[in-house]
Amino acid sequence: MDIVQLTIIIISIVLTLLVVVLGVQVWFILKEMRLSLQKINKMLEDFGKVTGSVGEGVSNLSGLVSGMKAGLSVFSAFRKRGEKDE
Repeated sequence: MDIVQLTIIIISIVLTLLVVVLGVQVWFILKEMRLSLQKINKMLEDFGKVTGSVGEGVSNLSGLVSGMKAGLSVFSAFRKRGEKDE
């Protein structure tokens, strides 16, 4: 074999090995990205549950306030009626 052919074969083998190593590294990076995205997705789902429960609490508080308003309006109506009677 000629020295040029031997050099081309060695360079081809080295480049092939580098491409394989890079492919494995890309595989691991993509695997890590997948795990990170799954964790982010879980965090977003938990955040959605928290905001839902907070929204429900605010809704209940709004109902309480409107109930108190209705109760106060009934009392004010009785008070106005009592003032008219006197």
